[in-house]
Amino acid sequence: MPDHHPRLLDPRTAVLLTLPPLFWAGNAVVGRLMVGQIPPLALSFYRWFFALAIALLLVGPDLWRNRAVFFRRWKSIAIMGILGVGSYNSLQYVALETTTPLNVSLITSSAPVFILLIGGAFYKQPVGRAQWIGALLSIAGVALVVAKGDVAHLAALHFAAGDLIMLLAVFLWAIYTWELRQRPLGLAPMTSLAAQMIWGVLSILPFMLAERWLGGQVTHWGPHVWAALAYVAVLPSLLAYWCWGSAVGKVGAQIPAYFGNLAPLFAAILSWLFLGETIHWYHLWAALLIFAGIHVALNTRRQVVALEQEL
Repeated sequence: MPDHHPRLLDPRTAVLLTLPPLFWAGNAVVGRLMVGQIPPLALSFYRWFFALAIALLLVGPDLWRNRAVFFRRWKSIAIMGILGVGSYNSLQYVALETTTPLNVSLITSSAPVFILLIGGAFYKQPVGRAQWIGALLSIAGVALVVAKGDVAHLAALHFAAGDLIMLLAVFLWAIYTWELRQRPLGLAPMTSLAAQMIWGVLSILPFMLAERWLGGQVTHWGPHVWAALAYVAVLPSLLAYWCWGSAVGKVGAQIPAYFGNLAPLFAAILSWLFLGETIHWYHLWAALLIFAGIHVALNTRRQVVALEQEL
């Protein structure tokens, strides 16, 4: 009889779990570096267009064999693709126009709490006292980030536009996560992602065209832009997804949740190295509050919700 219990963390699995948050943090830094070089919606479109092209080379035959699922479940796949691939990533790049990669990563770290709250509010999932305490701690951490350590900013509603946009992105990501859980497609992970990417790319296209023709924003093609697109299409999209899924299959969902919280640390280091950005005291306290909230929310006798992988 096969053993279905999660195995202990071994060095290889630890590496598999460390690479995705590193790639996701790098994605935020690359998005910030590309400000002024490629518009945010163009960056999102080309990221997923090239990622889809690569994915189809790998799992195209499997997707074709399962085309009946694709057509039968097209509404569910469309919702997942529009929310998880199209909306979340596009909003993240738009947010990076006016906020920092570290802020983006810290706000993203509150995603498990958003997932928890949305599950309780809209998907009839029970939420215990510990989950509420964890939610409040993480929300306090997010508030500290958007207020830049000054409570007066909260009272005066002085928020950075990018921080608010990122909060919306995380909210939509939480809905995507529950849709993914409530309506499993029964496909292999990469095949499922490819199906969602098709809808995601189609949903970004009209906004990217409007960005170009109505907003007048153009891409300044050059080696740096091509290198950025190669990075975001392969590492934070396809490779990070494969590493995360492989590790979750070995150790379950709870341990990877804590590795996902390495993203703000990596974002801080990469921002300092490549952008020259300063790490402020409120970033450290915000990270502590967010991680404490997630720890309290997830370390309970009853596991209400487990984390999904980030795209």
